[in-house]
Amino acid sequence: MTQLTPTFMRYLMLATLLMSSLAFAQEHTSKTTKIADNIYTFTTDGEYISLFVVTKAGVMVFETVNTSHATSMLAEIRKITDKPIKYAFHSHNHWDHASGGQIFVDAGATTFAHAEAYAWMLANTGRDMAIPTQSWSGKRKDIELGGVKVELHYLGMNHGLGMTVFLLPQSKVAYIADLVTPNRLPFTIVPDFNIREWERSLDEVLQMDFDKAVFSHNESKNRMAGGSKQDVNLQLQYIKDLRAEFYAELQKGTNPFLIPKVLKLPKYKDWLMYEEWLEMNIWRILSDEFLGPYPWRPEPSS
Repeated sequence: MTQLTPTFMRYLMLATLLMSSLAFAQEHTSKTTKIADNIYTFTTDGEYISLFVVTKAGVMVFETVNTSHATSMLAEIRKITDKPIKYAFHSHNHWDHASGGQIFVDAGATTFAHAEAYAWMLANTGRDMAIPTQSWSGKRKDIELGGVKVELHYLGMNHGLGMTVFLLPQSKVAYIADLVTPNRLPFTIVPDFNIREWERSLDEVLQMDFDKAVFSHNESKNRMAGGSKQDVNLQLQYIKDLRAEFYAELQKGTNPFLIPKVLKLPKYKDWLMYEEWLEMNIWRILSDEFLGPYPWRPEPSS
């Protein structure tokens, strides 16, 4: 394992640089795209995509990201409507998604996170993070504003804490953070994912009634227009293929510690970061299959 450390560090550094370059490769100006009646996607760099909905009674925002992103999003919202910002929703606990909330608190919004995410954020508050003004628990919560309903779906363990998928049933639009990243391999060593629970969660997402999905990260050509259930299907199939091909190599007698070097998945060769991250994705499958799933925690009783 010691011999692999320099390789791992090299790839991690490369991944960081490449992710930074992806952001800089996009436009440096804010971009807002109307994807349905009164529903808009927003980005500042193409790498993080938020959603906001304008209703008769005010505005709902999904994913604040950070202060710079949130400030620009608020300015874009103000070009469209002067209605009050009523809600800002956090999908999960991670700093790179759940920061910047103070911008919307200052604008008068209630900021929401699932109780699991709230507890983590309280204990591990990032420098740019504002603690949500309200938390919720359980598997489902519905909120209505100005005749527009949003369903908050907590699917249990999968990625991070309190991961919530948001569904606008009247428009059949979903907002999905991190669980699906179209046209790109999962990030590096797939940190903070329970792989099998991730698969289960994607199966549950596929049972939801939506036609269009907006993904917080999307490397498809028309990323701001959102995607569909096909993107969810492709993400799920990648995970299944990765595990199946790993076990196929084991059955051939390949040394498990050599599998990350020899295994290829040409079906996904056109996905972004295929060359850079595939090996690390395989290491994660190897680790989980031999040591057991990580992370793991008992589900809350309520």
